[in-house]
Amino acid sequence: MSDGHPRPGPTAGDGVPSGPGPWPGGTPGADPAYGPYGQYASHGSHGSYEQHGQYGQYAWNEQPEPQQYHQSYLPHQHQHPESVREFHHAQQAEWNGRPPQAQQGHEFQQPHAAHPDRQSSLPPQAQHAHGLQQPYPVQQGFLPLQAYEFEQPHQVHGAAIPEPRGPVAHGGETIAAGPESPRERKAESAAAATDAPAPEPTRQPRRNRRTTRAAEPAPAQRGRRSARSADGAARASTAQPEQHGGRRAARLARGASPQAKGKAARSAREATPQAQRWAGLVKAVALCAAIAATGMLVLRGNEALAGLAAARTPAVAPPPPAATGAVPDPGRIVQIVAHPDDDLYFMNPDLRYSISAGHPVASVYLTAGEADGINAAPAKGATAKPDKPAYAEARQNGIRAAYAKMATGDRTSAWQRTVVPTKGGGHAEVDVLVAKPQVNLVWLQLREAGHGYADVPDSLHGLWNGKVARLESMLSSGTPVKQRFAYSKDQVVQTLVGVLEQYTPTTVRFQDPTPGRYPDTKQYTDHQDHFYGARFVQMATAAYAKDVKERPHFAVQNYVGYFNGSLPSALDPQEAKEKLDSLDTYAWLDRQNHCGSTAGCGDLKVSAQPAGNRWTDTVHYARGTGTDWLTSDKDHGLWAFKVLDGQVAVWHRPGPVGPWRGPDLLPGTGMDPGAGAVTLKDGRIAVFGTRTSFGDRPTDYRREVVYAVQKQPGADGFGEWQSLGTPETADETWTSDISAPAVSVDGTGQLAAYVRDGAYGLRGRVQQPDGGWGPWEKLGGEDLHGAPVTATDGAGRRMVLSATSKTVVGWAQPKPGAPLGRVTATGLPDTTLPLTAAGREGGVRLWFRKPGSGNVRTALLTADDGLKVNNMTDLGGLNGFGSVTASGHVLAGRTAGGQLGSEVGPGRPWGRSPLMFVGAPSSTTTGRNMVSLAVVGLDARLYVTSSADAPDAYLAPWQPVGPRNAAP
Repeated sequence: MSDGHPRPGPTAGDGVPSGPGPWPGGTPGADPAYGPYGQYASHGSHGSYEQHGQYGQYAWNEQPEPQQYHQSYLPHQHQHPESVREFHHAQQAEWNGRPPQAQQGHEFQQPHAAHPDRQSSLPPQAQHAHGLQQPYPVQQGFLPLQAYEFEQPHQVHGAAIPEPRGPVAHGGETIAAGPESPRERKAESAAAATDAPAPEPTRQPRRNRRTTRAAEPAPAQRGRRSARSADGAARASTAQPEQHGGRRAARLARGASPQAKGKAARSAREATPQAQRWAGLVKAVALCAAIAATGMLVLRGNEALAGLAAARTPAVAPPPPAATGAVPDPGRIVQIVAHPDDDLYFMNPDLRYSISAGHPVASVYLTAGEADGINAAPAKGATAKPDKPAYAEARQNGIRAAYAKMATGDRTSAWQRTVVPTKGGGHAEVDVLVAKPQVNLVWLQLREAGHGYADVPDSLHGLWNGKVARLESMLSSGTPVKQRFAYSKDQVVQTLVGVLEQYTPTTVRFQDPTPGRYPDTKQYTDHQDHFYGARFVQMATAAYAKDVKERPHFAVQNYVGYFNGSLPSALDPQEAKEKLDSLDTYAWLDRQNHCGSTAGCGDLKVSAQPAGNRWTDTVHYARGTGTDWLTSDKDHGLWAFKVLDGQVAVWHRPGPVGPWRGPDLLPGTGMDPGAGAVTLKDGRIAVFGTRTSFGDRPTDYRREVVYAVQKQPGADGFGEWQSLGTPETADETWTSDISAPAVSVDGTGQLAAYVRDGAYGLRGRVQQPDGGWGPWEKLGGEDLHGAPVTATDGAGRRMVLSATSKTVVGWAQPKPGAPLGRVTATGLPDTTLPLTAAGREGGVRLWFRKPGSGNVRTALLTADDGLKVNNMTDLGGLNGFGSVTASGHVLAGRTAGGQLGSEVGPGRPWGRSPLMFVGAPSSTTTGRNMVSLAVVGLDARLYVTSSADAPDAYLAPWQPVGPRNAAP
């Protein structure tokens, strides 16, 4: 972020031969059993991409075993005055009657013993990090996050992890090795679900062998477990050594002689009559429990079907407070930014949420951030001597301190710094936090522009546009990388592809590639390194998705940069304070030499104002804020649409209780985060989004609105993508800055799409009766930000609403089929930008968040005699930021702490789930009396729940759709 030059706009304030692979010796932990990317080449029964689904993707559903959530196992969360408790769930798993299916269970195993002839170089605290018990030296200097398994607040369903190897020498200097992989995973296959009406509940997964007590089974599981206990009663005596004598006794028992085994068998047959009667009683109880569980499951399924067709709301009794559900996979996060501190300013608090929850996080820095080389506050900069390598090192030290503080509470927590060759032919520094080795930093150390918008050929901007053929490195003074290098445009892309190959992320975070310009000065609203760096990441993720087949699906999240300072604050005071604390650490406010570096332990340029231009008060997603990606059809089936791997992924549940399938990827690449769905007059579903293409020349960069239509109602097939083009004439004009489209069908069946353009006004195209589309019309408005929303009222009139930096404005049809009226001020207060709209109570109801609080507000808008606002209400919440979704009685959105929060009825306490997710949640009504809610987790996997649309209803346990998201 900081470059020592004025901010744009009104807020001014020797090539290296390629090695054998992107990392030393190929992949860390390389082993014949592992695939080329440091993970098992085949995982469970996932098979290959080509074997499944209409579009060559996975097409089956895997239901995990229900888990008990305990408050102490939730990821990091803050204390707030409002009551925080678990989601209100029904007691039975599969509340809506969908048959549960078996899953692959994964358990943690004991770590390998340390090599007896080697000494670990780790400090003592590293041996306690995440259950690391016996670290042994590794054979690689670089220890990426996959080289470790670590304990989570809940059981992790991660991919197989390669073992790290021993130390590596660079230039005659041996760099200390890090801790070992403490545990190996062992996949246990479960039986596939059958078509029986009363499915057999799945077995609870085995706990860590260090755990001394097993979790209490869920009620729906007790029948099967009791039956197993009864069947095994005759063998109870032989099981005692396993329970009371430890592993050694168990091994001795398993290795007993035939005579001893025969004696044990006779002892079991000669059990006392009392023991035999007890075994019979246990069997009887187990049979009754199984029958009762089956009856309840069938009853719940019948209730769901009846609820869909009923004309009135059924009464629903409140279930017990305990809830079961699927434990979410934490996923793997890679975030790529231009400068050291861009992540702290523009991606926090998401970054802190992930680190606090123990998720694997790798942050990649494209440039060294050397700026003018002066590490001093602006008031003292005139007397300081420029030293670009030293200033770059000081910024790195500040980042390491900030990450260490977020992860361990100690800014001085040790890092292992290592040199690795890159896929682009250069070298990178990789830092691993010893106490929390799932936290990695990757320094690519290219030159930065040194100015926010000026023409600087030696920059990412100049490299992108072809003004320079190669961009040179800028090595920090303390880096272990000693050999300079330079990258071409393609080499930068390939370097990033190599990073993605190494870390196999399920979520990729980067900056906004189309930030726009200020309408008056025409200067960029963001630093040129930020958005041209983001365009390099766009190219890299596209190449990674296309060329690397053995990888998990991944989702993308983009973040607004400098322009945050011109928008309302999205964070509550406590969240803003914690964000500022990280920047205070980075800014090195106390000047104590805690890092032992002569370059300094932080970035003094920002020390006079660590909050920047109010950047620590807020965070905004640049894309993927829409909440209309989950929808239902006339048969009460569900459809979900999200972008994975740069393609629109489709999940489908036929009917009210059918099995889910997906994700199936629709053909066509280049899709930007965020897709929306709308039901057409004939019952087909149309999916809208934006698509980015690069072209042969730098000026060919283009973002356009596209849509695909279902071939027939209820069918799995969709037609080809059709383009509606863009209202922008050239990328250079407004940097292709258009919003995601807002789409609705009015009472006459007329389809229309609306976007915010680069000049901060509203544009729209309307479909004609013959199926063609009219031109992009200018509809007025100014200072529009974020994406507009649209819905129809009870009379079939379309309304369009958009946030500005100070209020909300709207447009409305005077009657169905007519053009939109003029832009109208609503008089609503400022919002945090994301809006959600739905037809309600004869009008259109709007939901948004209160700035500086995160509380959810709502207002009803009507179009009789002009656009009017009625009764704005504050609904409270658990703070948080971003979009909220509303359907029936259910209201949900991101809470402080990053998890999904929900209100399941007016006046009822908000609940918090363990789910952390990408983008926005979505919900829809199914039939007359059911509500479904969905998110895509940080593991890029769909999670769904449902509820009867009744005042006292509860959400069912969350269930994932499809297999675990790991490389096949």
